[in-house]
Amino acid sequence: MRILVVEDEKRLADALTQIMREQKYTVDAVYDGEDGYQYALTGDYDAVVLDVMLPKRDGYEVVRALRREKIATPVLMLTARDELESKIAGLDCGADDYMTKPFAPEELTARIRALTRRQGEVLLEELSFEDTALELGTGDLRCGQKRVHLSFKEFEVMRLLMLSQNAIVPKEQLIVKVWGPESDAEDNNVEAYISFLRKKLFFIGSKITIQTVRKLGYRLGTEQDA
Repeated sequence: MRILVVEDEKRLADALTQIMREQKYTVDAVYDGEDGYQYALTGDYDAVVLDVMLPKRDGYEVVRALRREKIATPVLMLTARDELESKIAGLDCGADDYMTKPFAPEELTARIRALTRRQGEVLLEELSFEDTALELGTGDLRCGQKRVHLSFKEFEVMRLLMLSQNAIVPKEQLIVKVWGPESDAEDNNVEAYISFLRKKLFFIGSKITIQTVRKLGYRLGTEQDA
């Protein structure tokens, strides 16, 4: 399951991210309403955990804008407010559920599970391309009977490439989604992890390759495509 956290208090955002990664969820965290809107607009997420009081765009505005764009991703709103009017406003603007800070981590993860069940989501166990599969629960890359475990960043890079299939994934997108929008990571960081993944694909005997598209980024293919 992939979750987007939109929370301007970075310590809380980090705590939420850790809670959900312990549940084996993939998590992206951003720190203002505009970034939250742009990330959620991709439709790549199973749920969004959204603070109400945010810089650039507040949570209410983010939800309204997403619903106008027909993005139906479940949204769980977080706020320090406990007034009934605030809860009603959040639900009326298109949110699916509402939690008041502070809250128990167990309740948060239970509500996220409930939201995705309500949507009728079928959670994928793996992504595949040609003869190779990426197991989302274990982080293993598998080809036939051979497998290798990926580090967190290797897993995230490979997941983005597999989600895109034959499409080009720009280096800038990999940096933002794997290292984070405020990271100091540069092109050489991406290149290093692409090199790690190529070696692991070779190790398991995969016929797929990670192809470099000059000045654009990377895409999955086979030796025949090169």
